[in-house]
Amino acid sequence: MKKFILFTILAMASTLVMAKDIKTVIFTTTPQMSCERCEQKIKGHLRFVRGIKRIKTNLKEQKVTIIYDADKTTVKTLGEAFDKIGYEVRQIQEDEPVEANESKQCPANQD
Repeated sequence: MKKFILFTILAMASTLVMAKDIKTVIFTTTPQMSCERCEQKIKGHLRFVRGIKRIKTNLKEQKVTIIYDADKTTVKTLGEAFDKIGYEVRQIQEDEPVEANESKQCPANQD
């Protein structure tokens, strides 16, 4: 019985040590995503950023949702990754509406 209790305690302790700090951040981009190619460019480049677990783009709402491991990357690092492919980003809340802004040219079409 003592071995079972000790094993259970050790298992729980190792689970806590291995727990990851998974977070979600939502960005909107400038210039805004205007096509499927924009989405592909963002997803294709950001998938190489260390710590990213999932990238979801939404053309209609103009949002990029990123689920990431905060132990491996930061919001600042994610923003810098967007800069490298010609997008400026602004962090937004999930329910925050994004107004259409077509003032800048799509970087996906400049390749």
